[in-house]
Amino acid sequence: MPETAARLRYYRASPPKIRQVLRLIAGQDVNEAREILRFCERGPAEPVMKLLDSAIANAMHNDNMSDDELFVARAFVDEGPTLKRGRPRARGRYGRIKKRTSHVTIVVARYDDEALERRRAREAAVAGPARVSRRRRVAASRRRARAEAHDHDHDHDEDEIEAEEALEETEGLDWGSEDFDETETVENEVEREADTAEVPDAEDASSPASGERSEHEDGE
Repeated sequence: MPETAARLRYYRASPPKIRQVLRLIAGQDVNEAREILRFCERGPAEPVMKLLDSAIANAMHNDNMSDDELFVARAFVDEGPTLKRGRPRARGRYGRIKKRTSHVTIVVARYDDEALERRRAREAAVAGPARVSRRRRVAASRRRARAEAHDHDHDHDEDEIEAEEALEETEGLDWGSEDFDETETVENEVEREADTAEVPDAEDASSPASGERSEHEDGE
């Protein structure tokens, strides 16, 4: 049975405190062990959970195992070096303070084929289909979100195209065609305005000048 281990060295906690957490996950499925550590209120639960994730990652990337087929085979802690500290006490005495350290090891292994078949049959009978790991659920949800965002952008582009086509039909002009010339349109408008403008009659235009000449002759 292949096994994969991960180790945490020189963790600043005493071994008895860590053993209380490791007893909760020993022999458990990795997904169940994650849930147990997630809701555990002990102080070492968080680093132990990170160590469990490291062991699972090592098994997946180094040994090509699936996280749905792994369980915690062993979880133990060894005592590391003790840091000596102290503080002054009464009557000039010296109070010793010992800061314990620990070396934590978690070993994960793959279920054998018979145990894996029994486990899958039991889960199918009790809880329906086998549970999917949280990592796969997150990856699937991200893929769905990206697909929905792509569809939304595609629909938005189609709406813009439809709006442009409606605007072209309303105005009666194809703004994207090469036949449309803005300068020719402006010149045509200027010519139409010049044609519609009223041109004064030649006689009316010359009448004021003739009146001025008659008055000048009378004065003379």
